[in-house]
Amino acid sequence: MEKSVKPEYLKLVLCIFLCLSAGFIGSFFTAPAIPGWYASLVKPAFNPPSFVFAPVWTILYILMGISLWMIIREGMDNPKVRTAVILFGVQFLLNIIWSPVFFGLKAPSAAFLIIFVLWWAILANMISFYKIKKQAGLILLPYLLWVSFASILNYAIWRLNG
Repeated sequence: MEKSVKPEYLKLVLCIFLCLSAGFIGSFFTAPAIPGWYASLVKPAFNPPSFVFAPVWTILYILMGISLWMIIREGMDNPKVRTAVILFGVQFLLNIIWSPVFFGLKAPSAAFLIIFVLWWAILANMISFYKIKKQAGLILLPYLLWVSFASILNYAIWRLNG
């Protein structure tokens, strides 16, 4: 029995690590921009302090990893699982692209277009996961809610800084 349990937990750790890597990649673009460019932007009153983002995203990436693991456990030989994993990959890549565009290129308008598409990709991903395993879809709800807030924030920063 122990032999079958260990690979499952290894898959869980790998899924979480994969998702956390998005934050790690994003930090290369985000961290240098915070004290200079981002600090100089006009931000809306609802903009949270910068220290809030890292813990929130860490939690969300962990939830994404758990959700992905739940789906992969259903079997990659299942066409619905393969489609769901592809949808996960699409939203995951959009998530990774957002930070280099917003912080690296300093382009809130282009980043807004990405986050708009990202929101829809997350919704499609959630629905596909939910149809396979309800918990795997529901565990992504905080991610969708945070990206909803981040979309509004991105839009406000874009409009305030024209």
